[in-house]
Amino acid sequence: MRRLAGLHHLTAITANAPENVRFYTETLGMRMVKKTVNQDDVTAYHLFYADKLGTAGTDVTFFDWPYAAKARHGHGLISSTALRIDSDASLAYWTGRLGEHGIEFTGPFDRFGSQAIAFMDTEGQPLELVVDHGKDGGEPWEQSPVPAEHQIKGLHSVRLTVEEKDPLGMVLTQILGMTEAGSYEYGPEKIDTLVYSMIDGGAGNEVHIEVRPELERGRPGRGGVHHVAFRVEDDSEHPDWTQQTRQFGLRSTDVIDRFYFRSIYFQVPGGILFEIATDQPGFAADEPLEALGEKLALPPFLEPNRAEIESNLKPL
Repeated sequence: MRRLAGLHHLTAITANAPENVRFYTETLGMRMVKKTVNQDDVTAYHLFYADKLGTAGTDVTFFDWPYAAKARHGHGLISSTALRIDSDASLAYWTGRLGEHGIEFTGPFDRFGSQAIAFMDTEGQPLELVVDHGKDGGEPWEQSPVPAEHQIKGLHSVRLTVEEKDPLGMVLTQILGMTEAGSYEYGPEKIDTLVYSMIDGGAGNEVHIEVRPELERGRPGRGGVHHVAFRVEDDSEHPDWTQQTRQFGLRSTDVIDRFYFRSIYFQVPGGILFEIATDQPGFAADEPLEALGEKLALPPFLEPNRAEIESNLKPL
């Protein structure tokens, strides 16, 4: 069975692109490595925040849909995104930084053996910062307002809220090759949370599941997550993943060329959208490293329509 190489990116929804840029670059200190459009809706920006290089596994991305309704918490959603920081000293730095910016947070608290804090972005999206105990991470960005030793290093894990465990658990273990690594009680409500791991587990390689049948079905929207993507090295792995997902009855797409990576998509039981994306070719495919994210980048198949696309976008 093929094994996933970890988390690739997390795509969420904003209704306020300028404020989103300010929060993720100025407050959280991430680099905007790509300013492009949603290839399925070219009237919407698709913004990518990551480490200096835009390394796969460090990306948090957003579709800008100004008229999106607010996300409603419930089952059937990706309910929280955890980001990696280096050390307990980094955690202390971030508690101070969030306080200085007037951002309420809870913690520090223990989260499956690591210290963490939880807070929300300006549109109510739940985020966590989790200490990864010095594991390798993304490349620090020299122009970040956050000191290099305390910068966000990438994705740590995602939390999925589901109505029942078994259907999704089967997908994670029997189709995607993850292992059930343990469980813990999360937050003041002490919510039972199951941990599934890829490769050796730990930072960048975990999916956390909470089973909440008492909740109503959630609704994606602004301040919520659209989908999560998992890493594979290159295209050679996609045929196996397509076959593996389809033979278990999941309706996987054919490979879609997103120019910066190539992907397949499928919904898992409960309705959450998964993506399997290649590490290559990466965000430097059409921009020099030093200029990533500074201008509107369009893949070659959209470049002939640049004038029309730009006319439908508010300058950012």
